[in-house]
Amino acid sequence: MKPSFKIARISSPEDGLRAFVERAPQAEAFAAAWIERARIERARPLFTRLYVLRRRIATFVVVVLAGTLFVHVMLGANGMVVYRQKRAEYEALKKQIDRVQQENDRRTQQIQGLKSNEQAIEKEAREQLGYAKPGEYVYVAPPPAKPAPTANRSAQK
Repeated sequence: MKPSFKIARISSPEDGLRAFVERAPQAEAFAAAWIERARIERARPLFTRLYVLRRRIATFVVVVLAGTLFVHVMLGANGMVVYRQKRAEYEALKKQIDRVQQENDRRTQQIQGLKSNEQAIEKEAREQLGYAKPGEYVYVAPPPAKPAPTANRSAQK
């Protein structure tokens, strides 16, 4: 808003002095207000600016805290990345335990069979020790022959 000034024509120097003296209290009040405002702005400029920008500062602080929390949750010592690695390791160990348990059950059944079943004992003796009943022939396969070297020598240098 622009102040509106009335410019009056002063006919004599005494009229000009009289007009100046009449407006002196208004000019003093204006100057005092202007000086007070400048003093307050110099005394508290940071706090005034911070108060004006308080919502932006609060939003920035919340965004920084949320970002920090997100990074900590994802990459921290007990973060999501570590959790997924531990979960995969847990699943692999669980599968290994199941496989070993099945092997253990099979061996237990085999031991029970060897303790009580005559046919299982005979089968193991024939397979592992190479025993045979009288009149039986045991055929043992010859070991596989080594493969012949290739005729193409391009791979050799």
